[in-house]
Amino acid sequence: MLAALQKFPATIARPVEVVRGYSLETLRADLVAGVTVGLVLLPQALAFSLLAGLPPEMGLYSAIVASIVGALWGSSSHLHTGPTNTASLLTLSVILPLATPGTPEFIAIAGVLAVLAGALRVAFGLARLGLLVNFVSDSVAVGFTAGAGILIMSNQIGPILRLDLPLGAGLVDTIVLSVERITATHPPSLLLGGAVIVLILALQRLQRRLPTLLIALVIVSLIAWALRLEDAGVRTLGALPQSLPPLAALPLFDLSLIGALANGALAVAIIGLVEASAIARAIATHSQQRLDSNQEFIGQGLANICAGLFSGYPCSGSFNRSALSLQAGARTGMGNAFSGVFVLLAMFPLAPLMEHLPRPVLAGALAVTAWSMVDYRAIARIWRADRTDGAISLITLAATLLVPLQFAIISGVLMSLGAYLWRTSAPRVQSVLPDADFRHWEYQPHLPMCPQLAVVDVLGDLYFGAVNHVEEQMNALMTRNPSQRFLLLRMHSVQRCDISGIKMLQTLVRQYRDRGGGVYFVRVRASVRQMMDVTGFTQLVGEDHFLDEDHAIDVLFYRVLDPAVCIYECDVRAFRECQNLPKRPLPAEAIPLLPATVTSSPPVATIEPRELWRQLRSPSPPRIIDVREPREYRQGHIPGAESLPLYELLTRPDQVNADRPIVLVCQSGRRSERAASALLSRGLDRVTILRGGMLAWEASDLLMAVEFGGEG
Repeated sequence: MLAALQKFPATIARPVEVVRGYSLETLRADLVAGVTVGLVLLPQALAFSLLAGLPPEMGLYSAIVASIVGALWGSSSHLHTGPTNTASLLTLSVILPLATPGTPEFIAIAGVLAVLAGALRVAFGLARLGLLVNFVSDSVAVGFTAGAGILIMSNQIGPILRLDLPLGAGLVDTIVLSVERITATHPPSLLLGGAVIVLILALQRLQRRLPTLLIALVIVSLIAWALRLEDAGVRTLGALPQSLPPLAALPLFDLSLIGALANGALAVAIIGLVEASAIARAIATHSQQRLDSNQEFIGQGLANICAGLFSGYPCSGSFNRSALSLQAGARTGMGNAFSGVFVLLAMFPLAPLMEHLPRPVLAGALAVTAWSMVDYRAIARIWRADRTDGAISLITLAATLLVPLQFAIISGVLMSLGAYLWRTSAPRVQSVLPDADFRHWEYQPHLPMCPQLAVVDVLGDLYFGAVNHVEEQMNALMTRNPSQRFLLLRMHSVQRCDISGIKMLQTLVRQYRDRGGGVYFVRVRASVRQMMDVTGFTQLVGEDHFLDEDHAIDVLFYRVLDPAVCIYECDVRAFRECQNLPKRPLPAEAIPLLPATVTSSPPVATIEPRELWRQLRSPSPPRIIDVREPREYRQGHIPGAESLPLYELLTRPDQVNADRPIVLVCQSGRRSERAASALLSRGLDRVTILRGGMLAWEASDLLMAVEFGGEG
């Protein structure tokens, strides 16, 4: 048998992996765990089937078949598959508009729903859609589970009070009808329901590891039997079958029925997978087991298909039974399979006794388990962490109480997707500045920014849904700071950039170039850089505009920004490089600084470094005026150059005359342009500037003079 299974794909041959290397010690541990879980599974199967409006034997059949198949074909060694609160309530909600509870049609439709939901789950697993459950956020799951718990508790009012309320009535209708018929309350039923609730809660306080549900059911049922409350009108389960799960005659080819069930089956499939996957992950954090979500989808699907075919109804993973399986020491999935075998074996001798199990006792037990589904602490934690997620959770809870459950789930999923799209379509775009230690970049809106350079973080992807928002934020930044001609974009948070993002960046580059500046980039991720390369954006902006973050400001400060603005116009010390920079604001009577330009063809004539070197060695050398600050001049200058800082030139222009040609020199050429513009405005026409300034002179390996001593 095992050899034959090994020939099938691994997903189908999963039982081979479960039993491979199975030892006697493992068998002993799994048997003990199976019996322990089976003691809880037996009463839950009865109670949950009644919650779904189905005969109790359908719960037993589902418990037997689903626990065995789910354990053998699932991924988790501890996830227990079988009847659950949520699956039962969903089943009732989906089928109720199509048939009356208790009728053969209702029972047959429950089996068809299990097969359809199971087939969808298997299809999801085979299609490797294990990540599908991620589209149902925790806020939706918590809100839906809490709403389902409240509905389950409301549905137990009728059995506990022995009131004839319509099965599956909404919360409001149930409360209104209960108040109207409160005088018809059956006191013995109320006492039994209240007693089992009190006893379960008391036992849980004493020892949570005990099968409190089973103990409470047995004790209260014995009290009911001793007091002969059945004769006093307390309703019981009635006769139960003593047979193997029979093959059901299901209308699987009734296309009209399948069409009517399609939406509900999808909701049952998805919420069941979310429930099972979440439980499996939670248990795996303790067991340290590696899970395969696609295999788990297949296991859950096969469990539901088999449960439907063998007279059961839709099932899912149970948290309390899965946790009990782990605590009881189960080592493989066989432990959960043995729990189904235990229910099967126990059903034969216990059927005559379970026939007299009071319904209000089961209803009280259901009410306690339903209350545990309302995780108000989780809702409060989600609300504190994120108001949007908190609102989604509360809206999903309200929808669960007020509309059909399948629509509540779909609305929650759509809200989560909408919130995700809203967040990703509006990434934060913020100007940042160095912190006090100049080690990290921070958003500090209370501090003044550099008047020349904007450093901006884009905290999100540049895809088609986000580019309009990013572009609007950048335009607002440019409007607020019209003097900023240069932009440094920090791209470490941009994981993805599509063609719309590239077009937006191209527009941004053009806007800054129109200002006479440019755009530079740091920390561009490889995938984004590849997109820039293949679209030609890298060529458009220039390879030299992609900088190393550790040296980006240094490069921009000394080679790109206008030092004249830094020294004579700006009193901000935004960067580390600004801290020791002399600040010399021009007096009112000085010649004003003309706007700096950054173009490929400066308006003033230029001279190359080697040509200037040749002219310096000629009989009639030009006059070299170094317009840098004295400290810069002393650290290295052209031999024969005289120091006349730009400040001095603008405040005392009479120091420069036209007796011979003038060559202006600074660090990179930008201050020379300022000085040349001032001299040209005075009528001096034989003025040129050293192209590239001292940076170009050094790069040409030409001789420099250095002065020692004095201010350093």
